[in-house]
Amino acid sequence: MQCASALEALDIIQDNDLIWCHSMAATPRFLLEGLVELAPHRKNLTLMQLHTEGSECLNTPELAKHIRQRAFFVGRSTRSAVQNGLADYVPAFLSEIPKMFRSGEQPVDAVIVQVSPPDAHGWCSLGVSVEATRAAVQMAKKVIAWINPRMPRTHGDTNIHIRDIDRYVIHEAPMCLHGAPKQNEITRTIGEQVASLIGDRDCLQMGIGAIPDATLACLGNHKDLGIHTEMFSDGILPLVQSGVITNAYKRKHRGRIVTTFAMGSQALYDFVDDNPEVAFLDVEYTNDTSVIRKNPQTVSINSALQVDLSGQVCADSIGTQIYSGVGGQMDFVRGAALSEGGRSIIALPATAAGGSVSRITSLLNPGAGVVTTRAHVHYIVTEYGVANLRARSMQERAQALVGIAAPQFREQLAVQAKKDWGLNVKI
Repeated sequence: MQCASALEALDIIQDNDLIWCHSMAATPRFLLEGLVELAPHRKNLTLMQLHTEGSECLNTPELAKHIRQRAFFVGRSTRSAVQNGLADYVPAFLSEIPKMFRSGEQPVDAVIVQVSPPDAHGWCSLGVSVEATRAAVQMAKKVIAWINPRMPRTHGDTNIHIRDIDRYVIHEAPMCLHGAPKQNEITRTIGEQVASLIGDRDCLQMGIGAIPDATLACLGNHKDLGIHTEMFSDGILPLVQSGVITNAYKRKHRGRIVTTFAMGSQALYDFVDDNPEVAFLDVEYTNDTSVIRKNPQTVSINSALQVDLSGQVCADSIGTQIYSGVGGQMDFVRGAALSEGGRSIIALPATAAGGSVSRITSLLNPGAGVVTTRAHVHYIVTEYGVANLRARSMQERAQALVGIAAPQFREQLAVQAKKDWGLNVKI
């Protein structure tokens, strides 16, 4: 049923409904604005989501009396709400969320999505973000859509028929754009260090940000790289155009870029629009370790907030303050480790807070979340070098990690290594 406004489309939402929100660059901002109008007329609504763009309109104490956000990943739009107690954070592997929906462990009453206009056969597309939304659409009792003519039509697990949409509103608006992150000497150096660990025919997983982009910028002389990733941004475009990324040696989806969402510039969205070279697939599949491991030479590249001297990786919180989420880091760290010739890389600047804090620490901050365990970690990279922790003892790990810490912190780290772990680290 076509509606005249977002509020009319959302009117089928009832008290106590559990609502899933399409996420990333596909965040249905137009419907969220309508939800702000609707919520004061409803009781006990829950809005479930991953990283959302432009959802700050929900972060008010007044609205929190009517609708509670439930974030499976925390981003800029929800970080302050979670930290101030106006929203909840649910730690979960991204690959597990669709299973929660499909098993009924996490009920879904309604789902709000942003989709492309229907084609001649009535099929709309979830566009640039499939993630857990496909599973939510399959399980929800009510599907409410914002049909945006600007949404790219993508290939893969993206199809949703107009007959399966209960209510929709048509409104044209620009896509959420994510500008290229600023590079500096530190990110460029880290990119060079990471690139030194990548060989021809490797199959890459990387995130978004300055370090992945800096790494990709160093791969122009590589050959026949593949992509099987959770997400990608503009950094891969020059490598596709120059023929560096061919996907020719992948065993799964040979010749195709596999992802579950993309976020970046309009050029990126133009690239994926009606492009059969790119497959947007359900995150339960893309992040399944049994799938990831089938591509030889899989390399996962992820970031962290802190790494302790035993190799524990904190990636979702600063102490007890939730900053992001578990996401798919462990899915790909483990999948890469199981891949023939695979490697996992955690890359991070050596310091934070303008150089006043070391990210390589003897102990993680109290309350810090261990996303990648010391048993799973492989390479740790900073601008000061590469530490290979696989098959290394606690003594060897501490020595290697102190060696890639910022020089001004190394002596203190050696002292702390002795105090906290009983380890003798040489400077």
